[in-house]
Amino acid sequence: MFRQAKWPLKNVFEYRLDEEPISKYIDIEELSKYIPKRLIRRSKINFPKLSEFDVVRHYTRLSQHNYGVDLGIYPLGSCTMKYNPRFNEHVASTFTFKDIHPDTPEKYVQGVLEIIYELSGFLASLTGMDYFSLQPAAGAQGEFVGVLIMKKYFEMIGEERDEIIIPDTAHGTNPASARMGGFKIIEVPSDNRGMLSLSMIKNVVGDRTAGLMLTNPNTLGIFEEDILEIADFLHENGSLLYYDGANLNAIMGWIKPGDMGFDIVHVNLHKTFSTPHGGGGPGAGPVGVKKHLRDFLPVPIVEKEGDRYKLVWDLRHTIGKVHSYFGNFLVLLRAYLYIRLMGFDGLKKASSIAVLNSNYVFKKVRNLRGVSPYPDNDKFRMHEFVISLDKLKRDTGVSARDFSKRIIDYGVYAPTTYFPLIVPEALMIEPTETVSKDALDTYIDVLSKVVEEAYDEPSKVINSPVNTSVGRIDEAYGSRLKTFKPTFRWKGLRR
Repeated sequence: MFRQAKWPLKNVFEYRLDEEPISKYIDIEELSKYIPKRLIRRSKINFPKLSEFDVVRHYTRLSQHNYGVDLGIYPLGSCTMKYNPRFNEHVASTFTFKDIHPDTPEKYVQGVLEIIYELSGFLASLTGMDYFSLQPAAGAQGEFVGVLIMKKYFEMIGEERDEIIIPDTAHGTNPASARMGGFKIIEVPSDNRGMLSLSMIKNVVGDRTAGLMLTNPNTLGIFEEDILEIADFLHENGSLLYYDGANLNAIMGWIKPGDMGFDIVHVNLHKTFSTPHGGGGPGAGPVGVKKHLRDFLPVPIVEKEGDRYKLVWDLRHTIGKVHSYFGNFLVLLRAYLYIRLMGFDGLKKASSIAVLNSNYVFKKVRNLRGVSPYPDNDKFRMHEFVISLDKLKRDTGVSARDFSKRIIDYGVYAPTTYFPLIVPEALMIEPTETVSKDALDTYIDVLSKVVEEAYDEPSKVINSPVNTSVGRIDEAYGSRLKTFKPTFRWKGLRR
């Protein structure tokens, strides 16, 4: 099919394919038996003549256009974007772990099974659960596993329950996971404290209520003060409580979801336990349960028998597997290392600093012109907080989206924008514990400066960003295109 080229391979960079017709090297008629003719190139290929250092410099420069936790504060509310320790990366990249085949017999991977067993125990201790599955590959999949456990539990005890209560501040994956599990969503509004009230829960709970899905602290950065009363009431009704662990970074070592009354928990290792988010994957969302739900977990789980570790497959009511083998092991390994290095006291201190950093920024930002805290009260927040720019927009025409785009021009990352949906012109900020006071002060200064720009010269904010390689794009238009070609400003990057 392919005819041998007329030049030695080692000198390929000295030639250009556009100097001769393609048909000299490829039998197009023969190739068309396997590939449609419309997909076969007929025109010349313009391969540039570039030196190695030109290519290296180009891609190095491109890598520096992206922003990440290694470059500065990454205050995405409800996402806990903390620094990932390099030691963990080093260990996870060694052949001792990364080259293990997942089909290796148990007796040859006792160390790996020990790590899985101990990590399960650490997570159980921190959350107040009894057993864990480390299979789920993300928080959303962990939610789905929890929902499936709820569903099968009620099937096994012979009760028809098809409703799950979810607050209006919940992450969008909560109702999505519950709906995928076949449940009806009962949304409950927050009260003027930004919390769920027991009275509101009583209004919607019935004999078809399977359970409640709740994040605590919630997405507004507020601790649900009525959780014990709510949990008691739901348990009296025969319902279960599911804990969304997205905000666990606020309470590590201080309080356990199990002590609040939750029956099922998922933990985002790529948030709380400092493993990489990885550009969308892989992640890990282990699910823990109280002992009465152990037999519903995905299989296998790891247990210890004498001085040996074994895979347990015979859980009577298991929902089955949700991930190949044991989950994303190298992500689990990073979390294991992080917990071992930090220790219980270190994790507790991390939560303290995360909450301190959040309240430090909140105190400075809440009084800026055009900014309103949500809810508008003087209560301390937890690891994150939400502000509304609704007044600023009414005064200046600058939206929260414009505001976030302008922040980028100052070399720092924008917070979560337009979430939670119940907050008009919302910004949700979570500094995490791995940000220094100097970095926090810099971020506060940027927010203050953009507020003043919005009032003094709103067009500058509305037309931002201007200091980035790619200008503002039409997200709605771009998402409808199969291919999107942004306009680059910098010479040498124009397409």
